Amino acid sequence: MRTRGRLTVRACGLLAAVTLAATLLGAVAPARAVAAVSSPGAGPSGVGAWSAAVENAATGKLLWSRGLNTERPMASITKVMTAYLVIRAGHLDRKITIPAAVTGYVRAHNASSAGLRPGDRLTARQLLYALLLPSGADAAYTLARAYGPGLSRFVTRMNATARLLGMRRTHFSNFDGLPYPTSYSNYSTAANLLVLGRAAMRLPVFRSVVAKRSYWLAAGSGHRAYRWKNLNPLLGRYPGAIGIKPGYTGAAGQCLLFEATRHGHTVIGVTLHSPGSISSVNPADATRVLNWAFSHLS
Repeated sequence: MRTRGRLTVRACGLLAAVTLAATLLGAVAPARAVAAVSSPGAGPSGVGAWSAAVENAATGKLLWSRGLNTERPMASITKVMTAYLVIRAGHLDRKITIPAAVTGYVRAHNASSAGLRPGDRLTARQLLYALLLPSGADAAYTLARAYGPGLSRFVTRMNATARLLGMRRTHFSNFDGLPYPTSYSNYSTAANLLVLGRAAMRLPVFRSVVAKRSYWLAAGSGHRAYRWKNLNPLLGRYPGAIGIKPGYTGAAGQCLLFEATRHGHTVIGVTLHSPGSISSVNPADATRVLNWAFSHLS
């Protein structure tokens, strides 16, 4: 068991999970390792996040960090891994029927929802917008169930893929970042989430989806109309922002994985447990980190 510390993972289970993911995904080249220590010199001022980091996305050079390897709940940033697995698995034009169970699932966990209606048939590609823009737990449930196949098998693959990417201080207990079975069972580190962000943003489909401020799906054969707004507070407000994903739980606080481009430089960063409540995503910490990073790169 784990209480805000490390979660004990059985070695045999880990080996089986890695083997399973390797079979499913093929060879996945580990991402460039993130340095384990903060870079010297003063960092951005006024950042309230308990853990944070920013790096040059092109070179992988760490520019600044705080609590780089401290394991913390990551809330809905979890859905980045869900999307990563689905996109790599392919068949994004397959039609998936929204299961009846999603309504009860969202209600039971008081989860964020894309408003998916049971019985509607959407493509996996359309469900990625429902997953990543309004952070729909109903979309995460639907995709995990279809691509596992089955929820538990999908979570196993999430953890196996994390190991293949070199995210060795990360554990997924579910596919959407909700605080179950405990508030701290689904966790990662700032360093590991930079690895995940880099890997996801290398996928053109993922990159395109998270850059959308909103998405309108007109009613069509097998489904009703949907409109989804991106909850990322940087898009349209911070010049050059191109993604990636916010999240919130009581234990995780405000979390944001982000990437932005300015004057030919691209940086990727993350803030975990920033001040704020569930009512609105707080962009202040990420803005301070980005401003500092671009000023130093310039």
